Amino acid sequence: MSVVGLDVGNENCIVAVARQRGIDVVLNDESKRETPALVSFNEKQRFVGTAAASSLTMSPKNTVAQIKRLLGRNFRDEDVQQDRLRFPFSVSEGPEGIPLIHVQYLGENRSFTSSQILGMILSNLKSIAEKNLQTNVADCVIGIPVFFSEIQRRAMLDAASIAGLRPLRLMHETTATALGYGIYKTDLPDNDPINVVFVDVGHAAMQVCVVAFKKGQLKVLTHAFDRSLGGRDFDEVLFDHFCQKFKEEYKIDVRSNARASQRLRTACEKMKKVLSANPEAPLNIECLMDEKDVRGFMKRDDFEKMAQPIFQRVSALCERALEGANISTDKLYAVEVVGSGSRVPAIIKILTDVFKKEPSRTMNASECVARGCALQCAMLSPTFRVREFEVKPCYSRLEGHSNIAFLF
Repeated sequence: MSVVGLDVGNENCIVAVARQRGIDVVLNDESKRETPALVSFNEKQRFVGTAAASSLTMSPKNTVAQIKRLLGRNFRDEDVQQDRLRFPFSVSEGPEGIPLIHVQYLGENRSFTSSQILGMILSNLKSIAEKNLQTNVADCVIGIPVFFSEIQRRAMLDAASIAGLRPLRLMHETTATALGYGIYKTDLPDNDPINVVFVDVGHAAMQVCVVAFKKGQLKVLTHAFDRSLGGRDFDEVLFDHFCQKFKEEYKIDVRSNARASQRLRTACEKMKKVLSANPEAPLNIECLMDEKDVRGFMKRDDFEKMAQPIFQRVSALCERALEGANISTDKLYAVEVVGSGSRVPAIIKILTDVFKKEPSRTMNASECVARGCALQCAMLSPTFRVREFEVKPCYSRLEGHSNIAFLF
């Protein structure tokens, strides 16, 4: 029986496997720990993962990214309509309101559902795990956001079926993170639990979870989430600023060109990362559009002022989580921050102000979900002996979701 945990992110995916000595994150064919959640199509073949990364800039209209945003959603949903404006590829309404992705493949116009595209990504992750384990992989645990509706969860299972996977459980990403945090702790109390806040700032969504730990047990007290608040929103702030700036200075409309837009978004993401560690950052792109080289500059203080509305949403979400758990800040043992968007310094300051405690980074921000899912799979496997640890999920009802038996 395979023991595999999959973290299928909006931007990147990670595969973790359980071995007798512990949990390992598997390297892909390019010896990288993260595999882009991309599928690229051209006239001769299809590329998935790292192989598709170069096509994101060269052929953006035929490279499908952020497919998780469309999974199980209705085409007329407000979030889907907003995301369509950012996607370089074409999305239209299909039967029963299902979003259809349109690309040029093998010289023809092809249409795919989000489950089909995600099935291609999961199939690639399955092959990565199989090469590492030297055996067939079917059983696994897949991490999903806490806000996934039942339709979205069924769509994830459909995608797994297309890839030949058999998920033993779909596990909330924050619960998987909490499991990886608590199962290795040997100093958990027997009676009075300790309360830990897990803040996951992902690429396109943010989740906050408050968990109570006791010896051999974790209990999820509450979840709070924002479906459209993540690292890409900070990229979009920079993108909007430089689009306007280049229109005034260089007389070019970047938004009218899909390839130029993708190149600028990539440059803005790099600038955001530089600003996370430095007070200022330059931006230089050769031949962005109409054979014009462009230059820009940004100070961290100016960036934070422009992103102030986003920071206010972060603060409100954290306060909502505290209110839902019905505990005061002096009862918190620790605040753990994970996710690709958690490296923005202003977010750390907000978390400190709200929770009155300096956030910790004791966990790998990118790999914790996959590791937690692999641990859960090992606990369900008869071939592994894992320390006794009970996971009690939060049964508060979420929008569009009924708590069915095999889901945490």
